[in-house]
Amino acid sequence: MSNSADSPGTQSTASGYSSRPRLRPARMLTAAVFALAGLIFFTSFNTAKGTDIRQDGSLLKLSDLIQQRSRKNKELDESNAAVRGSLESLAESDDGSTKAQDRKLSGLERSTGTQQLTGHGITVTLNDAPPNATAKLPGYPEPQPDYLVIHQQDLQAVVNALWQGGAQGIKVMDQRLISTSAVRCVGNTLILQGRVYSPPYKITAVGDPDKLQQALAASKAIQTYMVYVNVYGLGWKVTDDGTVTLPGYSGTVDLHYAKPVQ
Repeated sequence: MSNSADSPGTQSTASGYSSRPRLRPARMLTAAVFALAGLIFFTSFNTAKGTDIRQDGSLLKLSDLIQQRSRKNKELDESNAAVRGSLESLAESDDGSTKAQDRKLSGLERSTGTQQLTGHGITVTLNDAPPNATAKLPGYPEPQPDYLVIHQQDLQAVVNALWQGGAQGIKVMDQRLISTSAVRCVGNTLILQGRVYSPPYKITAVGDPDKLQQALAASKAIQTYMVYVNVYGLGWKVTDDGTVTLPGYSGTVDLHYAKPVQ
């Protein structure tokens, strides 16, 4: 006679007791999933060794590493500037030079941007457009993501126009430009002399404010940029700062160049 506890998943034995139920495919899959989860947890625990692997320095994002290096470069620049100032003070105290030679050296330092510069200045500020920007004027296409961010050529256009307007010195963000400075953008960030900046970008120039602003208005590249300002909302602001002081360039002035392989 059959056991009333029997089910499609059980078998009856001669003694009338049910054997272990057969594992249905769904139950087998569930068991396999739990077994795999246990293996993953064990592997994670064994890898972490009691540490939080999400905070492991080896797993930091590239952007975090870039920011760390940028801060380190800033600290090194400041340290280098302090050491350079001390060396210059010692050299001036007893360098055996004449007053004429000292005046010539001071003039060269001012022209190369390694000394502070005080004068009348203006600041140009550029910024990305809002991410949800749309075309403000009829006849223009809806913006691509590329339309809404500041590009390297935009910053270079401003710097070049200011030089053409007779700028005696230029500062981008908090760094003084010299003849070997290169304004480069990677993605939506500015990399200048080993340090990384995000918008808004500020460019300050010392010189005749009227001539500087006339040079900005005459630049063909900036005229193109202004179309994007008016249509898509890219940021553009020019302010007269009155008397400003630009810092001296504090980085290395050694030239590095490629050499042919012998």
